[in-house]
Amino acid sequence: MIIKLSPQDIRRYNWMMWRTVISVFVLLILLIVAADLNLFGQLPSFHDLENPKSNQATEVIGDDGTTVLGTYFVQNRSSVTYSQLSPNVVNALIATEDSRFYEHSGIDLRRMFTIPLLNLIGKKQGGSTITQQLAENLFSGERARNPFVRFTQKLKEWIIAVRLERRYTKQEIITMYLNTVDFGAYNTYGIKSAAHTYFNETPDKLTPDQAAVLVGMVKGPGVYSPIRHPQRALDRRNLILGLMQKQNFLSEGQLDELIKKPLGIDFNPMSHVDGPAPYFRAVLKQELQRIFKAQNIVNADGRPYDFDRDGLKIYTTLDPTMQQYAEEAQAEYMPKLQAQFNDQWHGVSRYKNVKNFKQLLDAGMYRSDRYKQLELEGKSEDEIRQNFDTPDSLQLFTWRGEIDTLMKPIDSIVFTKMMLRNAMMSMDPTTGYIKAWVGGTNFEHFKYDQVKEGTRQVGSTAKPFTYAVAIENGFSPCQQVDNVPVTIYGYGTPWTPGSSPTETLPGAITLRQALAHSQNWVTAYVMNEVKPTPVVELIKKMGINSDVPAYPSICLGVFNASVFDMTGAYCVFANHGIWTEPTFILRVEDKNGNVIYTHTPRVVQAMDVQSAYVMTYMLKGVIEDGTGSRLQRAPYSLTNPIGGKTGTTQENSDGWFMGITPQLVTGVWTGCEDRDIHFRSTRLGEGANSALPIFALFMKKVYANAALHIKKDVDFDPPKNGTNVILDCDQYKQQQQGTGEVDKKLGF
Repeated sequence: MIIKLSPQDIRRYNWMMWRTVISVFVLLILLIVAADLNLFGQLPSFHDLENPKSNQATEVIGDDGTTVLGTYFVQNRSSVTYSQLSPNVVNALIATEDSRFYEHSGIDLRRMFTIPLLNLIGKKQGGSTITQQLAENLFSGERARNPFVRFTQKLKEWIIAVRLERRYTKQEIITMYLNTVDFGAYNTYGIKSAAHTYFNETPDKLTPDQAAVLVGMVKGPGVYSPIRHPQRALDRRNLILGLMQKQNFLSEGQLDELIKKPLGIDFNPMSHVDGPAPYFRAVLKQELQRIFKAQNIVNADGRPYDFDRDGLKIYTTLDPTMQQYAEEAQAEYMPKLQAQFNDQWHGVSRYKNVKNFKQLLDAGMYRSDRYKQLELEGKSEDEIRQNFDTPDSLQLFTWRGEIDTLMKPIDSIVFTKMMLRNAMMSMDPTTGYIKAWVGGTNFEHFKYDQVKEGTRQVGSTAKPFTYAVAIENGFSPCQQVDNVPVTIYGYGTPWTPGSSPTETLPGAITLRQALAHSQNWVTAYVMNEVKPTPVVELIKKMGINSDVPAYPSICLGVFNASVFDMTGAYCVFANHGIWTEPTFILRVEDKNGNVIYTHTPRVVQAMDVQSAYVMTYMLKGVIEDGTGSRLQRAPYSLTNPIGGKTGTTQENSDGWFMGITPQLVTGVWTGCEDRDIHFRSTRLGEGANSALPIFALFMKKVYANAALHIKKDVDFDPPKNGTNVILDCDQYKQQQQGTGEVDKKLGF
């Protein structure tokens, strides 16, 4: 049935339709005005728009100024500038999300009314422009489920989008957007983190197909994840490549070639422990937090900086290549050393042969996360011990990699206690800049840093401090002393050090020989001559911060010190007697590139130039004909100018090697977590076997890389004014004999 409308009816219906449209339009305008007046919630201020907040990861950067060693983050987000973006990323985003991006001013009204039609003809477009999506990412918070609240959020996003367009250029907007997008896996935010996580690439090098994969995830990082749903991600990528071709960002030939390619994912998820130098980065964060608090370094709002959210850039002294070599040297030698250690303990009862082993196990159990969790669950002591005696699926660290095994938790503590630990630090003696830092064997399993946080007994590596005081007081490295037992009185109980019969050099030997072969009796003789207090004073000038009592036994290293302090102290010998504070922070910048902290190292003249040079001569004797001579033999064959000192503590609990060259000083320590667990023979437990090889492997790699500028043929510089100490012991002997003949003639 056809109803015929009169002209009056048509006019009436037209008026009703226009009145409805006008009413809706007026209502919309009123709602926008209401939103602009903050009636639906506070809009961001001008300051907020100029300084949008987002959780940005703080980057730790190596000494080349570009290599990112790692990050601190709540959201794994690192910002980039527009120049650091590949055009492929920008083109893929515009083709997919906002084809009229360069034509609108934040809100695309034409697009709003044509969305249904565009979707019908295959041009998949969302309702929001890129600028609106940026407004949502930065200022809207969690998307509301209530339709009315969501509508008011949308109104605010429109207003913010327009304001953003007034404040920023199109390039700045698209860069900000790509820095805020969620890319799913492992808390990955922003295009920089996404490029690394999914393709192990930087944003400026992303190809069209890679860019399409990442832009495809913008719509749903979980739904289009190339890890969880590779086929969906592939289909989405190809759809976006098609859109790029339609927008003339790709030719038809390029499109045909690209859609045939596989996803090509190179998955590199980042966590706080990933990347080089994890121990260093943990210590660095703690140190900067302490400095910022002590110096009241705060941001523009007066709020303390948050290292996990504020996007700082921390420029450090660490050399990425040297750090890699240090970690490789440890990884190459420690499995061999662990095998030697395990062989010595094979078939041996720990409970009978390790002092206090039961107490050590209990202490390990009480410190474990498992014990603390069971305690929180209200378990009794007996129930907890029963749990530790019940086999469970566990993951353990080994030098062959992590293993999953069925084991009693208490046995896993035994396993962990018997694992050797190792730490190493290398630094430039002239600048004080630390170049490599290996704080332990595996940060994920053993968090404790043994470079700076840990102190262990230093053993014979302390002997050069006593000899240095003697040299400053006129002793000659060629002076001969009878290598016989020495007893020192006047400091409580008389003290007489022991000396291994198989390692004791008989007769009179020079001070240089005594240091080279680490002879206890001659060292005690020198200590008795110079007295403990001057030695302690020198040790403190050389940067040892731990407690060093003024007792004679310190000449044999019965005190504790860190690898950090010991390496800094040995730099004094290589740096003309000057102690330069070991430094690992250069400067810190905020997310806008403003320098907010700069570190200037302290410098102290710890000993005179001549004494320092003489000590380098004595320390070279350790390598040329002493306990460090293994360095010169195959497979290391390092015969260039190197000084050093081995150290082995009581019962072989700690093995040390301190190596010095004119351009690099390195300290290495090896031992177990508890001093009561150790090698059962000095042959394997001494520093020459447990620490020196790691130094040797590291230096071989360093010398082989000419780009590092660590020259093999450079020797220690003598004092500019020369030295009045005779270093040729044959010449010294002749002079002494000549002096004796003159004395006889003069009647002395």
